[in-house]
Amino acid sequence: MLQRDPSQLYPHDHLMKYTIIPLIPHAITPNMVTIFRMMCTPFVLYFLYTEQFDIGVPLFFLVSLTDAIDGSLARLRHQITDWGTFYDPVADKLLISSVVMLVVAKHINVFFALIILLIEVMIVVGGLLRKTHGKVTSANIFGKTKMCLQVIGVLFLLMSLWAGHDLFIPISTGTLSMAIVFGVISLFTYGF
Repeated sequence: MLQRDPSQLYPHDHLMKYTIIPLIPHAITPNMVTIFRMMCTPFVLYFLYTEQFDIGVPLFFLVSLTDAIDGSLARLRHQITDWGTFYDPVADKLLISSVVMLVVAKHINVFFALIILLIEVMIVVGGLLRKTHGKVTSANIFGKTKMCLQVIGVLFLLMSLWAGHDLFIPISTGTLSMAIVFGVISLFTYGF
């Protein structure tokens, strides 16, 4: 199993250090950002379900961006906690899985969406099993890449729906397929 030091910076952390992180008051902790993402997920789902894409698509993008924000905030401000290490990925999976089931299942393929959901569930179950054995494993590069590809794939699909054209649906399907591959790799590298 590949172990990663949770305080080790990712490449995007360097960009965040000089752009978004300075705008966030020190009173706001990474765990607050994670909770914010969890609380916003039902609103994202509502606007996407009611096909109010003018609000739903930008909201999905902004809520997805909080994943990068809370992780960078934790690493750059040395505020990494076991709670955040466990619940940050749970918040991601809650957001991405629910949007995948709502949008990908309807507009691409139900079985494709179920595969994505199954991988997410297996990652969460693996995290729970590791936690019961006293281990909290932070995300590795494969898990980060998977999440990034999922967000990009869903965004392409949502942009297609918002624009009323099928132009980005093949790109979305290809990107989500790559996310599945990285999801399987991350399962094995986490030692599931």
